[in-house]
Amino acid sequence: MKTQSIPPNVANFVQSLRDIGYTFEVAVADVLDNSIFANANHVQIYSVPQPELIFCMLDNGSGMTELELIEAMRLSSKNPNDKRDKKDLGKFGLGLKTASFSQCKKLTVLSKKDNNVAIKQWDLDYISEQNDWLLITPDINDFNSTPLMEEFNNLEHGTLVVWQRIDQLQKEDFSDNTDKVMKHLSLVFHRFLETSFNRLKITFNNSDLKPFNPFNIEHSATQEKPEEVINIHNSKIIISPFVLPHHSKVSSQEWERYATEDGYIKAQGFYLYRAKRLLIYGTWWGMHRATDAHKLVRIKIDISNDQDEYWGIDIKKSHAKPRADIKSRLKAIINKSTELGSRPYTGRGKKIKDKATTKFWQIIPVGDNFRFGLNKEHPIYQKIKTSLGKNFDLLDIYLKGLEAYLPLEAIQAHLQQNPHEIKQEVALSKVDIESLAMKLKEQGLDGEYIASLLKTEMFKNNKELLE
Repeated sequence: MKTQSIPPNVANFVQSLRDIGYTFEVAVADVLDNSIFANANHVQIYSVPQPELIFCMLDNGSGMTELELIEAMRLSSKNPNDKRDKKDLGKFGLGLKTASFSQCKKLTVLSKKDNNVAIKQWDLDYISEQNDWLLITPDINDFNSTPLMEEFNNLEHGTLVVWQRIDQLQKEDFSDNTDKVMKHLSLVFHRFLETSFNRLKITFNNSDLKPFNPFNIEHSATQEKPEEVINIHNSKIIISPFVLPHHSKVSSQEWERYATEDGYIKAQGFYLYRAKRLLIYGTWWGMHRATDAHKLVRIKIDISNDQDEYWGIDIKKSHAKPRADIKSRLKAIINKSTELGSRPYTGRGKKIKDKATTKFWQIIPVGDNFRFGLNKEHPIYQKIKTSLGKNFDLLDIYLKGLEAYLPLEAIQAHLQQNPHEIKQEVALSKVDIESLAMKLKEQGLDGEYIASLLKTEMFKNNKELLE
């Protein structure tokens, strides 16, 4: 058999490697995974836009010898099929490199172990020029003024990652991206930040990150269903459904916070954790349609790091595709969880049919459909109709127009996005109700009519005005 070696064009390959699709915050989280695996309990991140955009991450983990660092800098340094430590958050041995290359052209790693310091560097421009994967050992003195270098020198062991020549993040976008990174890390690593034993501390530009638990477990109105366990080939999948509090149960600040950057509609669904690290969230994996009625439903899934083949987890750890047999088990859990999650809305929706209260609005059947309409049996409606006689026709047409052009889409949009900002009740003041009561009494009211008025929304809690 005749063969020949055809090495890839390194310059082109490097560019392809950079275009995997990392966002800045996902790349930072991928690098931080290595710190957790190195048993670090403090990770310091420092990033500034001036004079040169630079990013540094320092951990107090176990550190690496020079040989270990060389191996860590190798692309595909791990066999994805090898059995891994239970705490290992990586799989392909690519995370540090691909995440870094996606954001910068120069990656330098300094590591200290047993009082020995090792330093290695990938410079993508140099690699492209030489058309070869040449790992550089730079002069450590060139990094004396690098942020966090003094802290690195004071550690007995640890690792410092430095990104230079960052070209995927513009200086003018730096502030917004910094905020995104902090929120992302607070969410993705919230269980490490919450853990009482060997709790992880993450400091970003001297500010300690607070954990953000997306299930709002501290609130008394949060509903947590009993966890369910699915057994797959001697591995356990632990599933815990939650229903977050309705907006009427929380402050506007708390409501906005738990909406996340994506909003409640997009944030509903499954939250997949591998070895306590959040990978994917806000998805139904095509098994259920995201709806407003189920926007408070969030289902936590816990898996171990030996189940990747069942979940189709990608290199970035931001995409997964569960196997068909797992999906079939998850569907039953979806049905139960969404039924529970829709109650805060269906329960409130039924109030329009409340027979104990005479409502202004009612649901009117239209063939197999329905519409919202004014309640024409309302005693005040009937009073106006009687008083105006033939002159009521013009008002009646106006009221039909009010029904027909009810701004349902705008109402729904505002209920989803800013429910606490809607102050519909201010349209009718206490003075308005008192004035109406006085005018009605001037016309003379019999006991039966007063009884009907006392069932209305206006006078149910203002009975003294008609006594």
